[in-house]
Amino acid sequence: MNSLKTIALATLGTLLVLTSLSAKRPKPPVRASDAPGAPTFKRLDEQSGVNPPVDAVGNYVIGPEYKPAPERKALKDGPKGKVTQFAIDSKTTKLLNPGIARKVFGTVDPKNPKTLIVETHEIDYTRKITVYVPAQYKAGSAAPFMVCHDGPKGKPNQTIPNILDNLIAQKRVPPMVVIQIANGGGDAQGHQRGKEYDTMSGVFAEYIETEVLPRVEKNCQVKLTKNPDGRAVMGSSSGGSAALIMAWYRTDLYRRVLTTSGTFVNQQWPFDPKTPGGAWDFHDKLIPQSPKKPIRLFLAVGDYDLLNPNVMRDDMHDWVEANHRMAKVLKTKGYEYQYLFCQNSGHGIGNAKTQFLPHAIEWVWHGYQEEK
Repeated sequence: MNSLKTIALATLGTLLVLTSLSAKRPKPPVRASDAPGAPTFKRLDEQSGVNPPVDAVGNYVIGPEYKPAPERKALKDGPKGKVTQFAIDSKTTKLLNPGIARKVFGTVDPKNPKTLIVETHEIDYTRKITVYVPAQYKAGSAAPFMVCHDGPKGKPNQTIPNILDNLIAQKRVPPMVVIQIANGGGDAQGHQRGKEYDTMSGVFAEYIETEVLPRVEKNCQVKLTKNPDGRAVMGSSSGGSAALIMAWYRTDLYRRVLTTSGTFVNQQWPFDPKTPGGAWDFHDKLIPQSPKKPIRLFLAVGDYDLLNPNVMRDDMHDWVEANHRMAKVLKTKGYEYQYLFCQNSGHGIGNAKTQFLPHAIEWVWHGYQEEK
């Protein structure tokens, strides 16, 4: 009995230590916009609410105070789009079936420090699809559209519909369908979300093309364009890297990309020797060593975004450095890009996004010519 009590107390002590260490994890350091190695930024007026011009490319500093964009509020006078939700059971799909999940994070592979050893198990999962169809949509026409990763798993949020109602009414973007796709669950290595978002291939784009879009057309009575210039994809964190992955590997499907706190770091699992650094390879070799692709890309990161949040010590887990490197290689290759460095903002840059998201959507669609 005493030995069991001793073991229990020791276990409790270990848990308390781990909890304490987790609670004391330091906040990521604040990075200055003029730190060594940072791209050259243009500082905007520090007054809150100021975004770069919608026709501008390059690097900009915004913040540290932010003003929520008026387009986030419901349109008072004018047509409002319709929001529909439906679910997709993984058992009814050919791709990404079954899913995966893990119980513990995993350990660094001693034979390859760029990856983890993770034990996973198969799962079935259901993902919710939330679709916004603008009031201006003309039945039978091929609508431009935007895919949004990490869509709601519960009731729809009105932020995106409100923004689109306003932007469309002001003729700042074309009347477009917005498809918010919930992830398959969990996060990072060994979970379905990580498999979907961090895998460097065209598989998830193919999944959306063959499993999601046909259901959207059927359930929402719309026709979606096949023109890649009329298709955008946006996401935050791993959803951001997923957005670029879709456009990079399937440029025939997507050419407009919006990312916030993009996970352009080494988070791919399982390990793939073709891209050993995962999404870090975008700025390390893929973009620099490849012909320029017809991709228009918006990026934004916080000045205290994530830095090495897990057991891997591979110098490829700094979100600020990754996005800085992205901006520099995009400029060198002549891409149309806009990069916001958001002061006083952390991972996900939620405070800054309340200000710039309508601007970012408009910027991504700038120059689009509606189909006739």
